[in-house]
Amino acid sequence: MSRPLFPLAVLAVLLAGCAHADRQPAANTAAQAAARNKLETAIQNPARTPAFVARDGYRHPAQTLAFFGLSPNARVIEMNPGAGWYSEILAPYLQQEGHYVAALPQAAADSGAGRRNAALQAKFAQAPAQFAKAALLEYDPAAPVLGEANSADIVLTFRNVHNWVAADNAEAYFRAFFAVLKPGGVLGVVDHRAKPGTSLEAMKKSGYVTEASVIELATRAGFRLDGRSEVNANPLDSTEHPNGVWTLLPVARHEAGEAEKYRAIGESDRMTLRFVKP
Repeated sequence: MSRPLFPLAVLAVLLAGCAHADRQPAANTAAQAAARNKLETAIQNPARTPAFVARDGYRHPAQTLAFFGLSPNARVIEMNPGAGWYSEILAPYLQQEGHYVAALPQAAADSGAGRRNAALQAKFAQAPAQFAKAALLEYDPAAPVLGEANSADIVLTFRNVHNWVAADNAEAYFRAFFAVLKPGGVLGVVDHRAKPGTSLEAMKKSGYVTEASVIELATRAGFRLDGRSEVNANPLDSTEHPNGVWTLLPVARHEAGEAEKYRAIGESDRMTLRFVKP
């Protein structure tokens, strides 16, 4: 599958729209252009896994990271990166001026989480050109601590909150995000979006969570909602599937004869929320 290209002019508009006007003085134009070029280069990097690139049309990395205000000199913590989909973009982008931290939950080596952690560690070790400065941080999922207080510029979580809600420990995570971020730091959240009013029981079963529940978790931890984006929305997703969100791509847990039906829907409808630590 060919790589979707994001023209620099379009990316410039997206990046401009993700920040407040009073944070964009004219004197910074050259630096902003360089940051846009660097992000474009990271997304178009031929070293990215082809199967990951094929999902760009669903995950919209350029627009999403622009909305979260990513800059090349930021200290960024990504929660539970899984197979490293965003790691392949973030680590090279931050390698020269910034710092990328992949935060992994401590887990037994023979567990699913333990195997994912080991696979990501191996991925980093085998591709030093991409991950030479990337750091791995293992934390206790029962009481997460993500580094020194007030030390990070951005914390990012992609499709993790529904798991923490299901495990009844989401509040501990949001408190940890607040603690590690600097004042003015950004928490960026992308997750499967449930219909308003969906019960907690239904959220746990389906893997979809309501925007209201995520906003409540964040504000209770001390954050201020700073923006919403529909860049990862999918109006074709009814959110009502026999195996919850896992019915859809990329998991595709459904009857073989229904593959085309669910392929036509694509990936889940997702919220994209930006919070700021006051």
